[in-house]
Amino acid sequence: MRLEALALALPEFADHPNRVDFEGVLTMVDEPSNRPPSGARGHRVIFARMAAMAALPSLIGMAVDFSPEWDGHDARRKCGIITEAELEGKRLVVSGYLFGKDFPEVRQQMLRTAPGTMGMSYEISDAHVADMSAEIWTLTRATFTGAAILLREKAAYRNTSFELKNQSCRGAPLHARARTTRTATGLQREKAREKRWN
Repeated sequence: MRLEALALALPEFADHPNRVDFEGVLTMVDEPSNRPPSGARGHRVIFARMAAMAALPSLIGMAVDFSPEWDGHDARRKCGIITEAELEGKRLVVSGYLFGKDFPEVRQQMLRTAPGTMGMSYEISDAHVADMSAEIWTLTRATFTGAAILLREKAAYRNTSFELKNQSCRGAPLHARARTTRTATGLQREKAREKRWN
């Protein structure tokens, strides 16, 4: 069930060489992580649903990054942008663009790895924990600052994912084709008028 969704509308541009559509599951809400996330001082965590919903606006426009070994975070290797985020049940689903021309190695990694190999991990700041003495921390507030693409086995949540969307299904070309059709129709009308005028 879709609970909350936000999106950043970028101008469409058909077959943009530096926009490669992606989709992924960034994290799960209301369930413990499988392993401690980076910065959690060895604690597994639960991202409370209400905290995740409140933090969604901070996620839009943030970057995705990667490390050379695909095993962690490197906030200075920003290779794409998150433009949409929504909660689907317990899954926080994100989508956006990789900068495919600037980072061909990232695109190649996604194309050559088996489906289900890659995952994601969030980057947050201003995190509030309900009880610091608890074995499993519950995040009650946070601000998203980015996300890492990494091997799913290295992610705090094993149910995360990251994959490129079908390149032939980019949204922009569909609209572009529609505009082209309208333009062609307009040109045909003009040519028809030219014929009549001649």
